[in-house]
Amino acid sequence: MSSNALMTFKSHIEGKNADVAIYHDRVEWNRGRGMSAKKLTAGFLTGGASLLATGVRSSNAGTEMIPVKSISSVVTKRDGLMYTKVVVVASGNTIDFRVPHDSAPGIKALLTDLVLGKIPASGQAAPAAPPVQAPAPAPQVSAPVEQLRQLAELRDAGILSEEEFAAKKAEILARM
Repeated sequence: MSSNALMTFKSHIEGKNADVAIYHDRVEWNRGRGMSAKKLTAGFLTGGASLLATGVRSSNAGTEMIPVKSISSVVTKRDGLMYTKVVVVASGNTIDFRVPHDSAPGIKALLTDLVLGKIPASGQAAPAAPPVQAPAPAPQVSAPVEQLRQLAELRDAGILSEEEFAAKKAEILARM
């Protein structure tokens, strides 16, 4: 993604990891090839038989873009224990960027400012306040095995339901 982006971040879009960049005039995201958490979980549970039967290719790879001028709304919604969805509504398209809770306010603020014209295009005069900076990536708390142990403890304590546990476990395994 280009170096003149106002903000870049990692997101989870439609079950796939994506690299997202916000520019003065557009929002772009690139989803790489890889397996979804659902496919990886099915492969794990069937001892690899489902992966042999269906293959490991993914058709969701590619780059997409929404022009800032077509964005009509930016909304945030909590999505589980660790994530927030930043929902961008544009003419003919709605996209959910799933990001950590601490990143969502900055992303929403930048997109809102762009839509409202509070941040001038790169060729215009500089804004009175500095542009919103991308939040520093949070250091990885622990190894995936430790995360799985903590997740199991939350489930055993009754904090997480079995469904929430299974979904988060599949997500952690997909990152391995």
